[in-house]
Amino acid sequence: AAELEYESVLCVKPDVNVYRIPPRTSNRGYRASDWKLDHPDWTGRLRVTSKGKTAYIKLEDKVSGELFAQAPIDQYPGIAVETVTDSSRYFVIRIQDGTGRSAFIGIGFTDRGDAFDFNVSLQDHFKWVKQESEISKESQEAETRPKLDLGFKEGQTIKLNIGNMTTKKGGAAKPRVSGSGGLSLLPPPPGGKIAVPPIPPPSSTAIANHVTPPPVLKSSNMSSADILLDLDAPASASKAPASATTDLWGDFSTASSAVPNQAPQQSNWVQF
Repeated sequence: AAELEYESVLCVKPDVNVYRIPPRTSNRGYRASDWKLDHPDWTGRLRVTSKGKTAYIKLEDKVSGELFAQAPIDQYPGIAVETVTDSSRYFVIRIQDGTGRSAFIGIGFTDRGDAFDFNVSLQDHFKWVKQESEISKESQEAETRPKLDLGFKEGQTIKLNIGNMTTKKGGAAKPRVSGSGGLSLLPPPPGGKIAVPPIPPPSSTAIANHVTPPPVLKSSNMSSADILLDLDAPASASKAPASATTDLWGDFSTASSAVPNQAPQQSNWVQF
């Protein structure tokens, strides 16, 4: 598996300064002000690469690309890379030569943005390493758990009850609505409306046989007895057989001729 891993580049910075730092005499952090910042011991290019879970800080020549020093990093933050206490542009890294020897040197960037990119590239790499380890751990735990056997045993069956559906090949029988005459009628289509039969218009004979009572003229000189006599007159006249004529206004002329002695009075009624 280690042979199949490939090396990927995380960050490249063209300008980096390298300093020899004095040994740390106490537990307090490194201070960049203790270095000779105006006179770096080496200047070149910095590349941050990764191979598997390990990141590498490589110091290379700007022109030829020859490797000057290399610092493998197993975790960050850690002893392999430390920040100084008085600046965000300087770091202390632990370089190794592959034979087991190691040394601590200081590196610094002229631009603060380069130092920020260098720091973020290491943080992103080890954040990915942490996520990968958690995923692999969960997969291993899932493999060790007892698996549920959800398959059917031999001879085991299952029964489904879905409403009133039948299992015939022709499908479920459609409901039918029986009418009043004993005939089976199909149900109306979905969303349809049942048409109501129209009401036939009245015939002309029924209109002709209809007798409209004549209007009663009100007068201030008429007494209550006269009003009752006038109401009786149309009743006696209605006993005679109605004519079969189609004139609807004949009843009004008959009613007016039945009272010949009364003088026309001014009223609010409109005479036709």
